[in-house]
Order: sequence, then structure tokens, then C-alpha cells
Amino acid sequence: MPTYEYVCTKCGHRFEKVQGMSARPLTVCPKELCVQKRWGKGDVKRVISGGAGLIFKGSGFYATDYRSEKYKEAAKKDSAAASSAAGGDTKTPPAKPDSKPPKSSPART
Repeated sequence: MPTYEYVCTKCGHRFEKVQGMSARPLTVCPKELCVQKRWGKGDVKRVISGGAGLIFKGSGFYATDYRSEKYKEAAKKDSAAASSAAGGDTKTPPAKPDSKPPKSSPART
């Protein structure tokens, strides 16, 4: 159930109330939440609040799923620079030495 934020027009008190989505909004400050010593019965208005953060949990979500394109490009550049500094490009195999001896020219005497 969502948490709604209200403000009392009589005393300015702000409070939150957990209500179902189909429940009617409050119209009078509830007695148990009123800050006045004597229950003021002030009119309340529902206000827009910041809400709660959204957290994805589980094995199906990754921190990089929602990154911007600019961030992804910078990450690719960083990983390419790190791999070249660590030992060169790993995709090209090292050159093979020739197994045949080089042809020698006939010696002149």
C-alpha cells in the first residue's frame, strides 16, 4: 500500500498515512496524528511527495543495465587502455618462428 503525505491547513502539520489506492483521501486531520493539544479538526490536503527510491533486487538486474551511453563509451575506452597497457592486444597470436633454416647463398672462395 502506498504512503500518502498530508498537510493540515489549520496548524501546518505534515504527516504521512498508509492507505490503499482505492481509499478516499483524508479530509480532516486525524485525532491520533494531530499536534495540537486539543484536537483542531483542521482540513487536510494531500500533497505531492518525493516518494521512495526504487531498488531492483535479484539475479536478473545488473548495475550496468541502466547506464547512459556516455558512461558505456568511457568504460570501453578505459578497458581498452588497460588491456593494451597490461600486455598488448590479446586477439592477435604471437608470430611463429620459421622452422626451416634460412637459405644460405653459396660461399665464394
